[in-house]
Amino acid sequence: MASVDSFQLLYGEIARSCNPYIETLALIGALYAARRAVILLRDCCTLVRVHFLPRIIPSKKLTQRFGDWAVVYGAAEPVAKAYAEELARHGVSIIFVTRDHSSIRDTAATVSQSYGVEAVVILADFSLDQAAGNLIKEAMRGKDIGFLVNCVESVASPQSLVEMPEQSLLDLVNKNVAVATLMTRLVLPGMLERSRGAVVNISSGACAKPLPGRVTLTASTGYMDHFSRALHLEYSGNGIFVQSLTPFQIASSERQPSSSSTPGWFVPKPEVYARHAVSTLGVSNRTTGYWPHTLQYGLMTRIPEWIWVLGSRVLIS
Repeated sequence: MASVDSFQLLYGEIARSCNPYIETLALIGALYAARRAVILLRDCCTLVRVHFLPRIIPSKKLTQRFGDWAVVYGAAEPVAKAYAEELARHGVSIIFVTRDHSSIRDTAATVSQSYGVEAVVILADFSLDQAAGNLIKEAMRGKDIGFLVNCVESVASPQSLVEMPEQSLLDLVNKNVAVATLMTRLVLPGMLERSRGAVVNISSGACAKPLPGRVTLTASTGYMDHFSRALHLEYSGNGIFVQSLTPFQIASSERQPSSSSTPGWFVPKPEVYARHAVSTLGVSNRTTGYWPHTLQYGLMTRIPEWIWVLGSRVLIS
């Protein structure tokens, strides 16, 4: 009994001495919970403001807000092609800039016939010399260019850096970094002269976290994301809206898509994604463009990187 009484006495003394600290810890816990609740409420309000309100509340026509023409680079990618078609649906004429005429010719004809807008295809190989830039300047002459859409070229399958052929690596970096930057340099002066325009850089949610086998994709999309944010900071005061789109997986538009790209709620068809993404123009300068992808992005960015890396290695092994 003596030992029991001594323990109870000791416990009571410790409890009395720790009581102020317990109250302090409880206060800190309550403040932390309130902070997380405010952040969650803010994120929900942002989600509604960016992805739902623009689709409910009508706004000015895109041609009135930004211009009558769009320059699209990288339209061989399904998402860029769908984005161009969505702009055409809003009455915007399209200038396709490509190295492969055959991949865009049918798209240009379809856009022109379906939506009654003009569609021009410019063959431009920037790997040769600066003559490609002169062709684009000539095509833009006298046109109210209101949009520039740059799309990062996706990597077909996971591949380590040392496995990539040197020429393929140079081409990928050139198209995804150098040419997209140069396209912006070519189009931006006209937008600044008219004090309006929109630059849309479509990269990938891969910029959020490193991905094994996707070194070049992660790096190039990270560049496009930061380039867009810096550009918006520099030129937003001049009437130029610069948007960084970072979508996650989008279903293939090919006739025989792989099982991993089967359309679904989190894997939208290109045209579904484009419809959502265009509605965010002028609303958010950095977004996934599609609200289920925004949920994915929010979850991914909240995972500590060491857990992400560990999970990736486990999955690969």
